[in-house]
This record gives sequence, structure tokens and C-alpha cells, in this order.
Amino acid sequence: MSQARAFEADYQGERAIYLEAGGYEAAVLPEIGGNLIAFREPAKGYRFLHEPLPDEMEAFKANPIIHGIPVLFPPNRYEDGKFPWNGRTYEFPVNEPSTGNHLHGFVHNIPWEAESFGTMGAESFVTLRLKVDAVHPVYRFLPHAFTIRLTYSLGEWGLSQRVSVRNDGEEAMPCLLAFHTAVNAPFAENASAADYRFRMTIGKRWELNERMLPTGRFQPLTPDEERMKGEGLSPFFEAMDNHYTVEPQDGRNRMELADTRNGVVLVYDAGTAYKMWMIWNNNAAEGFFCPEPQVNLVNAPKVALPAEEIGLLSLAPGEIWEAASRMYCRPL
Repeated sequence: MSQARAFEADYQGERAIYLEAGGYEAAVLPEIGGNLIAFREPAKGYRFLHEPLPDEMEAFKANPIIHGIPVLFPPNRYEDGKFPWNGRTYEFPVNEPSTGNHLHGFVHNIPWEAESFGTMGAESFVTLRLKVDAVHPVYRFLPHAFTIRLTYSLGEWGLSQRVSVRNDGEEAMPCLLAFHTAVNAPFAENASAADYRFRMTIGKRWELNERMLPTGRFQPLTPDEERMKGEGLSPFFEAMDNHYTVEPQDGRNRMELADTRNGVVLVYDAGTAYKMWMIWNNNAAEGFFCPEPQVNLVNAPKVALPAEEIGLLSLAPGEIWEAASRMYCRPL
């Protein structure tokens, strides 16, 4: 078992904070959205997250969404870039021309502060912070003072993620967040995509219109989607850009990816603070897919449903929202 370490080093030309502990290793890129770009089990040849190849780094830096664990705040799509909130309408840039929507928020591609890193017993950790005030570039679009703090810890129980959002301002603010987690399938060097099946704690599927926005109605699950809730199936069984409610099983909200060749399961226990799942698999192209835990329904401020039902969270001045997730490997 490796000794716990936390240290600065290079990751393909970028400053990174590396964590080692419990036979695992991880790397975070503070200057690129606080993205946890790597989670590995080196002795077994496992790379759990989709990492950019050396010739993909420039494209990754330009749009850091399909690698590692990008932070989305606010997440996913907003119709016409308009975000109504407490009698005002915030104007977000329309950055998805194909739908005419704003996509993915403002924090995944900007610098975060590496507040601290080190070891505690047999674990290593790093804490990242993004503090927005009236002079921060994000304030132009989301005019609230707030702090997001993100801590990753590594040990024999895998990778722990804890995220908190604090309202530092004087009026209520929206707290809408997701992680665009990009998981490799296969994650083992000796396996192929055909060796993998996955399952997720989905509930109902939201109907999306031609602009990929919820209609407020549900669609019946197909037989294959029912298998996603039960015995599982290939993450590439069809092209997916789908939106679901969460339906915990045994009190947990998780995605499990089984490697039948090596007899192991990657567990992504996102936690029950997230009320929705997005799942995207790059048009069913084998290699990676994105099970995305999300606080809120897509376009939530413009959907005429109860705020509690669609995860439209509000933080009062000084209030803190917090959630914890974990990734680890277990026997199949």
C-alpha cells in the first residue's frame, strides 16, 4: 500500500496537485476549473476517468467538459440564455448555437485557488476554492457574492469529494450545480468496452424538446432503460443525452460500472443531495461516457413546477449547501 502523499507537479504542461494514497492516485488542475483530471489505480492498470491525450490538451483547455470531473455552476442548458431569478432576469451568453441556449455555466474553465493540500494519516487531500465578488468575471452574469469550496481526499476507500457553496452576499442566490463526470469504459488496460455493463439509480425520464429543454412531462422508460435500474447493460447500448430523476436504491444514489473481464466494479456514489441525473455517451462512441449528478432540472428557473420537485435551490445570505460523493473499486 502506497504512503500518502500530496505534491505539486506537471500534468501535460499544466500545474497540477497530485494525491497518492491507498494504492490510488489522482491529479487536480486548479487553473482549469479545479478539474480532477485523473483517478487511477496504477498497480492494476486502471484509469477510471477520461483524460486528455497529449495532442488533445489544447482542445481540452479550450473546452474542458469531456475529461475528468468538470464543475458546472449553473449546470446544463438555459433557454435563450435567460435565467429568471427573484423578479430579475440574468442574461447568460448563448454558447450552444445549435439549440440557442446557454450551456454549462461559468466555473469549469476558469482558475480556482488551491487553498491547501497535504496528508492526514493514511489519506491525502486537496482543497480548492472559487470566491466570486463584485469584481470577479463571473459576477457579470451571476451577480451574487459566493464561495465554492471543493475538497478531494484519497485513501484506501477510494476518492472522496466534498463540495460546499456559501452565499456571501446580502440577498438570496440560486444554488444549481452538477459534475460532468467522464468515466472510461474500458478503464482497465486489458479490457474492451464489450466487457463492461453499468447500472444507475434513475427514476423517471424527463421529456426533452428539440432544443434539449424539458417540457415538464415524463416519458415511459424503454425496456433497456429499465435494465439500467436493474441488472445493467452496456453504457453504449444506444446514443444517450438523457435526463432522469433520481430514485435511490438502499438509501444510495449511484452509478456502478462493472468490468466483467477483471471482476471489479467502479462505484460512483454521488449522494442523495443530487435530485437528477444527466447521462451522455458521445453518440454511443465506445471509450467513455458521462453519468452526471445534478442538483436541478435542466432550465429549472423557466419550468412551471414546484421548486422542491425540480431542485431549484435557493441559499439565503450566509447559508451553506454541501454534498459528498465517493468513487471506489470493489469486487464484482
